Amino acid sequence: MANIESAIIKNLQTFVAFARNRLGDHHLAEDVVQESLIKALAADRHPETDEETTRWFYRILRRSIIDVYRTQGARKRALERFEKEFPESPDTEDERELCKCLRRLLALVPEQYRELVEEVDLKGKNPDKVAAKAGLTRNNLTVRLHRARKHLRKALTANCGACSVHGCLDCTCDETAAGAHCH
Repeated sequence: MANIESAIIKNLQTFVAFARNRLGDHHLAEDVVQESLIKALAADRHPETDEETTRWFYRILRRSIIDVYRTQGARKRALERFEKEFPESPDTEDERELCKCLRRLLALVPEQYRELVEEVDLKGKNPDKVAAKAGLTRNNLTVRLHRARKHLRKALTANCGACSVHGCLDCTCDETAAGAHCH
C-alpha cells in the first residue's frame, strides 16, 4: 500500500493537470482526482510497481472524468426538458390568466413605484439588480414595492371587486370599461 501512495503522491500534480486539461476547470479537476484517489485506495487489488500504479491510476482517473461528462450531459438534458416544459417568459396562456385590468390600472400607480412593479413582479427580474440599477438599497426597494402593490391592490379592488381578492385569475372584465367588474 505504501508503494501505491508514494507513486500517486509523486505524480499528483501531473494527474491534476491531466484532469484539468480534459475538464477545463481546476477545482473540478482537483475534485475528480480526489474521488479517483478514494476509488484507488478502496480497490481490492493494487499494482506492484510504480509504473503499473501510474497506468492503473490513469485508468481510474479517465473513468472518473467520463463519469463527470455523463453526469453533466444528463443534467443538461434534464434542464433542457425542464426549460421546454416551463419556459422562462410567460406564454400567451399565462398572460391570459392575469386580470386584463392589471396593465391599465398599473398606470394609476405613481411612476416611481410602477416601474419597480413592472421590473420585479411582471418581468421577474432580480430585486437586488433592480435596486442597484435604480440606485436604491434593497430595503428601500422593498418599501417602494410594498407601497406600489398597495396602490395597485386598491385600484384592482375598486375596479374588479371580489375577483381581485382571489388573485384576479381568469378574469373576464372588459379591460377598456372603467369600473367594470370581473365575472
